[in-house]
Amino acid sequence: MKIKFILTYALIFVFTLNLIASDIIPGKPQNKPIALVGGTIHTITQGTIENGVVLFDKGKIIAVGKNVNIPKDAEIINISGKHVYPGLINAFTTVGLIEIGAVRATRDVTEVGLINPNVRAEVAFNPDSEHPPVTRANGITTVLVVPTGELIAGQSALMMLDGWTWEEMTLKAPVGLHIYWPRMIPPSTVRFSRQSPEELKKETERRLQLIRETFQKARAYKKAKESEAQKGIPYHETDLKYEAMIPVLEGKVPVFVHANSSKEILSAIEWAESEKVKIVIVGGSDAWKVADVLKNKNIPVILTNIHRLPSTRDSEYDEPFTVAYKLYKAGVKFCIGGEGGYYNERNLPYQAATCAAFGLPKDEALKAITIYPAEILGVADKVGSIEPGKDATLIVTTGDPLEIPTQVVYEFIQGRKVDLTNRQTKLYEKYLEKYRRLGLLK
Repeated sequence: MKIKFILTYALIFVFTLNLIASDIIPGKPQNKPIALVGGTIHTITQGTIENGVVLFDKGKIIAVGKNVNIPKDAEIINISGKHVYPGLINAFTTVGLIEIGAVRATRDVTEVGLINPNVRAEVAFNPDSEHPPVTRANGITTVLVVPTGELIAGQSALMMLDGWTWEEMTLKAPVGLHIYWPRMIPPSTVRFSRQSPEELKKETERRLQLIRETFQKARAYKKAKESEAQKGIPYHETDLKYEAMIPVLEGKVPVFVHANSSKEILSAIEWAESEKVKIVIVGGSDAWKVADVLKNKNIPVILTNIHRLPSTRDSEYDEPFTVAYKLYKAGVKFCIGGEGGYYNERNLPYQAATCAAFGLPKDEALKAITIYPAEILGVADKVGSIEPGKDATLIVTTGDPLEIPTQVVYEFIQGRKVDLTNRQTKLYEKYLEKYRRLGLLK
């Protein structure tokens, strides 16, 4: 009976996966030069070129400008009246880790337990998910896929939204170790909690101590492993959790601390200095309140979930929309990330547009979803702007990508022409045809 139940469950699981698997075919590797001719090129870092040419071959940009020597065997695409931008980068998302929130078998975003530094997001990424095609159709070509959790959640990966396998789609991994900083809420603001303010305070202290102890043990483990090569030192068994933390302790991989209140951010900075590790603040709702500290210590911020309610009842109504401008004015390095979800991440450019509507200069808003995330995530030599030598990861649009009416007409990821159809465009065509047949549309 038990075996029959297991087999039945397995069949249901496989059937579910087949139903949700995307049937969009990944782009073919570039086999000849491609020249985009006649469009307005927004290089992001080197100004704007009217009626210019972008030439790329073997996945790399070869030349950008007005007078470009185009090879005879190149495919020439006339984009007169169109615009060329680098592919947009979402620096905070769970695209590819969750398919249907209500179906447990399709959620692979959180591991059991508080301490999981060895979790690798790229391994869990589903290349057949329906969400990447929808996301990339709005110009987002690269996403930072982040594991979630209650404390030390694991390591993020920067994924390209086209490819057959997760290995092929990985641009960089690991990018950072993610720690969800314990919430430091004033007792007066706690509502609807089953715990008293004293209990909440004790729980926060317990988690902070757990973070400190984990790093202390990781350092001891690193020291023991380094001593193995010395004569007479006994063999030390490999521990995957602490093994994954060695690059962090060596300064090769930063710690991405998810923190929102100013108290949490300052606490995380103090901890990072004591541990001598690099950090990036993720979330940063109140980052503007400690902007001077962030600026002086050169700590970048990934602002997330711009389209949200104000942090407190006393906050200004536009507080979430003005954080980016305040950080820009203070000289803090920042970028704009998504909502941390998996189905609305195509709205990233509109979050940047909202920041532009509330003070952030428009060119800075565009940089906040292109070159700035590339710099913070350590891939500015590959993506984020249109320059010779970088990956040919770019989009051709009908206008400004921050404007809702703008459409993406061409998209290339490392020179591969990407199919922009997806589940939503197919449903649109399906019901468009339905109403044509009913005589309601011409």
